[in-house]
Amino acid sequence: MKTPSISIQPETLSRFEESIQKEWIITNGLGGYASSTVLGINTRKYHGLLVAAFHPPSDRRVCLEKLDEEVIIGNNAYRLGANEFQNGIFPQGYSFLREFALSPFPKHVYRVENVEIQKTVFMPHHENAVVVLYKVHNSSDHAVKVRSFPLINLRHFHSVTDRWRSTQPSQAQKERETIISVTAPDAVLALEATNGQYHAEEKWVEDIYYRQEAERGESCLDDCYESGFFEVGIGANGTQSFAVTTAAGESEKTAKDALSKIPAATHELGVLYEKEKERHENYLTKFYEAHSRIPESVWLSSIVLATRMFIVNDLNFRSKAVIAGYHWFEVWGRDAFVSLPGLTLINGKFEDAREVFLSFKKHCRQGLIPNFLPDRLEQPAYNSVDATLWFVNSVLQYLKYTGDFRFVEEQLWETMKSIIDNHVRGTFFDIHVADDGLLSHGPQLTWMDASVNCQPVTPRKGKAVEVQALWYNALRTMELLANKFEEKNDCERYARMAERAKSSFSGKFWNTEMNCLFDAIDEYGKDNSLRPNQIIALALDFTMLDNIKNEKVLDVVKRELLTPYGLRTLARNNPKYVGCYAGDRRSRDEAYHNGTVWPWLLGQFTTAFLKTRGHSEFWREWALKNLLMPLLTEQVFAAGLGVLSEVFDGDSPHAPKGCITQAWSIAEILRAYVEDVMHVKPRYEIEVLHSLR
Repeated sequence: MKTPSISIQPETLSRFEESIQKEWIITNGLGGYASSTVLGINTRKYHGLLVAAFHPPSDRRVCLEKLDEEVIIGNNAYRLGANEFQNGIFPQGYSFLREFALSPFPKHVYRVENVEIQKTVFMPHHENAVVVLYKVHNSSDHAVKVRSFPLINLRHFHSVTDRWRSTQPSQAQKERETIISVTAPDAVLALEATNGQYHAEEKWVEDIYYRQEAERGESCLDDCYESGFFEVGIGANGTQSFAVTTAAGESEKTAKDALSKIPAATHELGVLYEKEKERHENYLTKFYEAHSRIPESVWLSSIVLATRMFIVNDLNFRSKAVIAGYHWFEVWGRDAFVSLPGLTLINGKFEDAREVFLSFKKHCRQGLIPNFLPDRLEQPAYNSVDATLWFVNSVLQYLKYTGDFRFVEEQLWETMKSIIDNHVRGTFFDIHVADDGLLSHGPQLTWMDASVNCQPVTPRKGKAVEVQALWYNALRTMELLANKFEEKNDCERYARMAERAKSSFSGKFWNTEMNCLFDAIDEYGKDNSLRPNQIIALALDFTMLDNIKNEKVLDVVKRELLTPYGLRTLARNNPKYVGCYAGDRRSRDEAYHNGTVWPWLLGQFTTAFLKTRGHSEFWREWALKNLLMPLLTEQVFAAGLGVLSEVFDGDSPHAPKGCITQAWSIAEILRAYVEDVMHVKPRYEIEVLHSLR
């Protein structure tokens, strides 16, 4: 099955301010990636042609910033590259760009006089390497030269380089290759061309300006080391193909070993390119074969392929991890288990799901799954009340797709029982079961966890509504499993706990004045802020409200929070509402959960909507047209090409913001589309959910 193709034509490319907002990204299965704008101008410090994960999936470093080309025709030199500085863009090589396509790898097509240059970028799977394929058509009557200039950084991807404060690179070059090294920290970049010659002409390109970072109030000026250039000649009326291959590592041996795994000949690299393309095609083929009733489309194929970006291997391929989002997010527990059904189960990647479960299981402490798994030198963070409960929910979803009770019993059951026991006894961050059977917790522990000056913007201390929904869902899941595993006493205990929680929830959380649920309650009162968290109480398999109340919640959320691209995190009539997610970190954090739109919540809303309305053909068609299609048919082609952004402004026109692609944005929309709109239910759903009855 062919991969989807997203093509940007000359009329769009000529509109600079529109095109500069369009970004592409490809990944290597280790947490590394290549990414830039369609114009070839890096607008973020996170952009780079090779951003390598030195300790997969973490310790990501911008190694090769970009390759800028130059075409020499007679006595004229035409620069195809472009970099932005505070006083303008120079050179303006994007003026020669005639086409950009992503299918599934990015290809730029430039035309200068009678010369056409095609530049295609791809990353070999599970290698910290990138390959740039060039194909040059020279239709003129005289020879031309094409030069490729590497801009190099070798810095952590959260930082920028000041050449006067950084370790100076050293270079060791041969005829068609060069090795660039820096220390503190150690990093090496190996570059090799298949044709032509390499010329070492070192210089620095200073104060490259990243407009996106400037808008975000982040460090936005960067110095790049230009080591020299690769040069290839093309004869009159001739065609020439060549490639530049780059690999990175902490030592020269590591970098050269990675480079040695990549073919050294142009035609062999072409074969590798086709192999990588075939990997994508096979992934799509398996998806559509498993979901034969689902029609093929560019937007759906793009979303399906995007799920591959987030499941990555660790350093020694011993386990899998979930990258929460690109460019800057790392491994987050909450994000992993909200996303797991859409990333793995929908696609039949059950082994990946098992490995993610086991990876987080080994870090479980006092009944909590980590909220964050940092770089290797740091300790996991456990500051989340809901990550663990999403873990339990993902186990339930796994069973619905696989019926694999044996894996759960042998590998996860004891951990799951310890989770419940620790929550009952009390664990970190004042997480404990209160006298009313509901789950109480400290501040800043839900997914709405932004802070300003170390103070939570939305503390939600006490008993947050979605936490209670997840807790009840977890107890019913545990009851189901204890019944399956013939542990009668535990089965009865979990059932009593669930009934107690349900009774308390129904009596305490219903807001009769607003016909919806309170967002949180504590000993001081009830928070009636209209937020989307209550929709999770409707979407889960085991829920505590009757259908009449579900309908009322849906109506309120739909009327006040629904936008074309997701749910607002706060109603517009609330004094704390912020309609634009912009500015420095403080401004963004104040808006993050106070009005900003999140697409992942649209997946939960779609599930709740169709669950409450019924999965009739009429309502499924309505949900597709009115809930999902605006996001899928517009945003897949708008900001991050082929992917979905992390957030959108609360105010119209709801501009895309945050990360260009987020795991749960992709996963939840795909899951809701398949399971609810197309009504392709998990194979063992009825058997699993009805095993209690």
